[in-house]
Amino acid sequence: MSALEIALLVFLCCCGAALAGLVLHSKLPDNHLDGDSKDAVKLVMGLIATLAALVLGLLIASAKTSYDTQAAEMQQLAASIMQLDRMLVLYGPETREARDALKQAVTEVHQKIWPASNSQPANLDPSLNRNQADIFYEKLESLSPKTEAQRNAQNAALQLGTTLAQTRMLMFEQVNGSIAWPFLMILVFWVSVLFLGFGLFARFHITIAVALIVGALSVSSAVFLILELNTPYQGMMQLSDAAFRNALSHIDR
Repeated sequence: MSALEIALLVFLCCCGAALAGLVLHSKLPDNHLDGDSKDAVKLVMGLIATLAALVLGLLIASAKTSYDTQAAEMQQLAASIMQLDRMLVLYGPETREARDALKQAVTEVHQKIWPASNSQPANLDPSLNRNQADIFYEKLESLSPKTEAQRNAQNAALQLGTTLAQTRMLMFEQVNGSIAWPFLMILVFWVSVLFLGFGLFARFHITIAVALIVGALSVSSAVFLILELNTPYQGMMQLSDAAFRNALSHIDR
């Protein structure tokens, strides 16, 4: 299910629970709705509301941290690519084939992460373009430096290549996100119980209906935000490919 579909399901759960509470309000005997009963239920609702707020805040913070980490690593990857190409330029014209192989490898990575067709999911698996990466390393290692400057440039390029591979592997391992689905399911249960309580001690009229709908919409939008942040390479909050395109433009120079 998409983030929007799950958020819509949460919205319906909240509205359904509130509606069930309103129906129960008209069915329960008066002694179930007296002052003592209200006080006891409100205490329980306050406890659940506190727990729900803590879990919701934790999920949002965790998803935002995961999103920011992927964004920072993507920028680091693009910066390392540009630095690697710079080392090849400093080495000399002998690295033309290595630069072409680097450009091809980066282009393939870009197409895997940001496919031209929106129907295809992003894929950060480094093994998908391992052959092109191997070709680049072969071109790089086949260079025969004649000066100390060329030797230093080759060593720096090899080190940057290793850093790129490590960063890509780390991004791939982290891409599954940080949402603990049991947390999310328990959160939805708690929020549904809260809306049941809201409806239980309210008499139905337009103001109550609007307030409950706005509350359900707020909770579902928070869940939508969590799910969107947890999938940084798809959806409405997809990470931009500007850094990668900038790196490709540098290789062409």
